[in-house]
Amino acid sequence: MGPLNGYTVLELAGIGPAPMGGMMMADMGAEVIRIERAAGASALHQKDISSRGKKSVTINLKTAEGIETVLRMVENADVIIDPFRPGVCEKLGLGPDVCLARNPKIVFARMTGWGQQGPLAHVAGHDINYIALTGALYAMGRKGQKPAPPLNLVGDMGGGGMLLLSGILAALLEATNSGRGQVVDAAMVDGTAQLMWMFHGWQHMGAYDATAREGNMLDGGAHYYDTYECADGEFICIGAIEPQFYALLKDKMGLSDDEFGDQDNRDEWPRMKARLTEIFLGKTRDEWCALLEGSDACFAPVLSLLEAPEHPANKARDVYLEVDGMLQPAPAPRFSRTPSSVRNGGSDLGADTDAVLAEMGFGERELAELRAAGAIS
Repeated sequence: MGPLNGYTVLELAGIGPAPMGGMMMADMGAEVIRIERAAGASALHQKDISSRGKKSVTINLKTAEGIETVLRMVENADVIIDPFRPGVCEKLGLGPDVCLARNPKIVFARMTGWGQQGPLAHVAGHDINYIALTGALYAMGRKGQKPAPPLNLVGDMGGGGMLLLSGILAALLEATNSGRGQVVDAAMVDGTAQLMWMFHGWQHMGAYDATAREGNMLDGGAHYYDTYECADGEFICIGAIEPQFYALLKDKMGLSDDEFGDQDNRDEWPRMKARLTEIFLGKTRDEWCALLEGSDACFAPVLSLLEAPEHPANKARDVYLEVDGMLQPAPAPRFSRTPSSVRNGGSDLGADTDAVLAEMGFGERELAELRAAGAIS
């Protein structure tokens, strides 16, 4: 049993960061009940890795009976995850005031891009927009080129799903002492700003130039912190920031002090990077792995999504697992006494409707009436 065993989470079906937070809670042992739309759900439902470990209930939120069904479920839950734009749950009759009135200990967790208030609160957006407004996107990419989107890892997942999860866990912990729930306003723009904390500090210290792209230590400006192409067209990366790791890198690669002396002389970074570019092109990725991998030179091959699960280090730690024939990341973090697990893959849409509602006190006659009214399916 995982560390969240005994907690019940209602997740209103959405995409991206909200289901990611629900997935991690399910991995940690919570009973996560995904409330799906009664119609119009994606045919790719079972291929959605974020639905693993969850139960699927289909409820028509456009009916009064459907809304009342969800509110009765709220009475039996600890958390409800709202993935909609601000005000949508209120219009449905499922806003935080209503839910907290039915269950004063409920944690009402809201996941949005721009937050619940402000001039952009009701405006559509995606990861790239949220990270653009916090300075994160501006800093990514090569000098003289346009900013490069980092997939949707920074805003949606790091600044969104992870922020949502940490907020929920903190609110649950506080509720054990106060006996009262509360609203968690998790906004991706807020989360991305949090992720940029280090660079704000460095800017104040004069150690970071926020106007430069590929001009700082961690943005590809430093020759010792970047990716390089190899003879076979594959790539490697080095991150030898600390002097002792830089010295080891030079020793293993046979780099002279004359050519690679003061590692933090920014005027020399372009020259040293150009030289490293030539050197790394002299061997294949596998040859560089044989020379540098496993040492404190802070080296790694740049692997594709398909290659990563086969790397010996990932296999040794079981970083990936297979569920219903789909390879996917294993639960994280790891717990010594109450380990997380994936109890099942994605359920058929609505497969758990009757069982879940029965566990929450709905009788057979009520279920039949709800079905007849089109409230459940």
